[in-house]
Amino acid sequence: MATICVDVGTSVIKTVAFDDRGTEIALARRETEVLRPAPGFSEQDMDSVWNAAASTVRTVVHQLADPVRLISLTAQGDGCWLVDADGHPTGPAILWNDARGAAIVDRWRAAGVLKEAFRRNGSQTFAGLPNAVFTWLEQHDPDRLERSHKSLCCNGWIFYNLTGRMAIDESDASVPFFDVRERRYSLELLRLYGLEWAERLLPEVLPNDQRVGELRSRAAAELGLPAGLPVVMSPYDVASTAIGVGAVSDGQACSILGTTLCTEVVMKHVNLEGEPSGLTIPFGPPGLYLRAFPTLAGAEVIHWAVRQLGLSDPSDLSELAAKVAPGANGLCLMPYFSPAGERVPFLNTGARGSLFGLSFEHGREQIARAVLEGLSLVIRDCLQASQDTPVSLRVCGLCGGGANSDVWCQLIADVIGTPTFRPVDQEVGAKGAFIAGLVAVGQEVDFPSAASDYVRIRDVFEPHKERHARYDELFEQFLEIREATLPVWKRMADDRARSGPTAA
Repeated sequence: MATICVDVGTSVIKTVAFDDRGTEIALARRETEVLRPAPGFSEQDMDSVWNAAASTVRTVVHQLADPVRLISLTAQGDGCWLVDADGHPTGPAILWNDARGAAIVDRWRAAGVLKEAFRRNGSQTFAGLPNAVFTWLEQHDPDRLERSHKSLCCNGWIFYNLTGRMAIDESDASVPFFDVRERRYSLELLRLYGLEWAERLLPEVLPNDQRVGELRSRAAAELGLPAGLPVVMSPYDVASTAIGVGAVSDGQACSILGTTLCTEVVMKHVNLEGEPSGLTIPFGPPGLYLRAFPTLAGAEVIHWAVRQLGLSDPSDLSELAAKVAPGANGLCLMPYFSPAGERVPFLNTGARGSLFGLSFEHGREQIARAVLEGLSLVIRDCLQASQDTPVSLRVCGLCGGGANSDVWCQLIADVIGTPTFRPVDQEVGAKGAFIAGLVAVGQEVDFPSAASDYVRIRDVFEPHKERHARYDELFEQFLEIREATLPVWKRMADDRARSGPTAA
C-alpha cells in the first residue's frame, strides 16, 4: 500500500507517495507565492496554499496503482493562520519570517520579558511568532482579531481542510505559549506578554498518541480518496526533517540547508537557565526534545551570491569556492541578510550582512568561498549554542537543497569537526512525516526502529584534521568580527527608522 506525505514549505509544496519499503514512488511539486504588501510583511493567501496542496495530492493519487493507507502532513512552522468559527480565513497567513512585530520584540527584550519567558518556554521569541503578531494586530487591525476564532499553523490549516478539526501539534504549539516541561499552554506566559485575552485563539494541542484524524467526505471527493482515511498531523517541518534524516536519539543532529539554515540537536533534557537562544521543541519521539536553531537567512544567501556574481546556479558557486583555501584569503562573510535581522543563535532585529576584509586582491572565487564558509560557521555557532558542542556529536545529517553540493557538505564537516552524511531521500521532511505517520497509526513500534528500517544513508563526509584546526581559528575570528559589528547594526537600524517608513 502507499502512504501519501504532504510537505507544505514556504515556497514549494511537495507531496510524496512512499511504498511499504519507504521508497519514493510518486512526487508532485507546486510553487507558492509569498506576498510582501508592505515593508517587513511576509504573507500567503491561505486558500491558495490549500488549493496548491490539494493539487499536488491529486497529482500523486493519479500516479498510484496501489491503494492509499494514510495521509501524513508536515509544513512550515510558526506564523499566524487565523480562521473564523466556520474555518474560513480572516485574512492572509502571517508567516514565520514576517518582521512587522520587530519593534514589539525589541521592547520585550529590553524589559526582560524574553529572558523570563525562556525560563518556562525554552525558546527565544522573534517577530514571526503568534505573540508578536497578536500584539501587532491588536494595535493595527483589532477587527481581524475580533473576527477570528482560532490561530492555526500551516500544518493545522491543511489538517483542518482534510478533517474539519481545528488543532495543533505539540511541536507547532511549543512556541511561544507552551510550558515545555509540562507540555501544556501556560497562562503565565500569556500574562507575561499581556495576552490573556488571546487564550480563546489557541487551538487544541494533539500529543503524540492523538495526532490522527479522519479524511472528511468533502476533502475525500476533492482528492479522489476514500472518506475516513487516517490523516496524521506529523511534527512541523524542522522536526519532521530531523526524523527523516534519522536524528531520533539523544545526541544526534542534523542541519537543513534550505530557505532557513536550521541546525538541530536531539536531547533528553532541556536547560532553561542558560542564555535564551533558539527553540526547544517537544519532539515526536516520546521523552525527547529538539533544540532547533532556524536562521532567518540560509540558502537564499547562496542564491543572492549567484545573482550578484553572474553565475548560472549554486553549483557554479561551489565550483568557484573549491578553488580557494580555507579562510578565503582573509575574506569573512556575516550572512545575516534577512530584513528581519537574525533570531538564532542570537536575537538581533537589526542584524545585517557584511563582507569583511574585502580588497582588490579578491575575486569571485574568494567571495564564493566566503559565502559557504560564513554559512558553515553559523551552523557551528548554532551547534555550540545547543549546549552540545560539535565534538560531542556522533554525526550530523545534512539535507535540503544545499546538501546537493559535495563542496559544502565537506566544508561543513571540516568546520564542525564531525562527520556529515546525506540520506538517500531527497524529500526528507516527507520521509519524516512517513515515519511519524506509521508510528501514529501503530504500524511501527517507535521512532528509532522505524528510522532504522526506512532511513538509508547515501554518503559520508569525514572532517579533515588540518582544515578543522584552521576553522577553529576562523570561527573565533568570525565571532570577534560579529561582536565588533553590534554597535554598527544598532546605529544603522536607528538610521533606517529615521529615514523611512517602518512596519512596526
